[in-house]
Amino acid sequence: MSDWNVQVIEEFRTNDGRVGGWFADKDMLILHTTGARSGLERLAPLVYRRESDRKFVFASKGGSDTHPDWYHNLKANPAVTVEIGSDTSKATAVEVHGEERDAIYARQAAALDNFATYQAGTDRIIPVIELLIE
Repeated sequence: MSDWNVQVIEEFRTNDGRVGGWFADKDMLILHTTGARSGLERLAPLVYRRESDRKFVFASKGGSDTHPDWYHNLKANPAVTVEIGSDTSKATAVEVHGEERDAIYARQAAALDNFATYQAGTDRIIPVIELLIE
């Protein structure tokens, strides 16, 4: 895990899910996945979107041409753990496709314009993942 992610996770846990800087006004979570090859627990601090009782994360990787590692991990094992605020829950990660995916991503891009920039910067379709919290 990068030093940057370690620092974000530490700040998140110290402040009941609040992180400063660019993340100060964003909904954040920590996604726990199981490494697709290693079988080890992996952590990823992510911005997420709430819609009613639904929660979504976006495999944007900053607009990179490749998917983030956590996406490959949850595709191999969709049973994940999610930290939101001071709560930790089990969840199942389900990829959203088609028109529903497009609509959710468009709402995220309208709310946070960097997501529009991410999609414009790559030829791949950025996956939208719903976290079904147990």
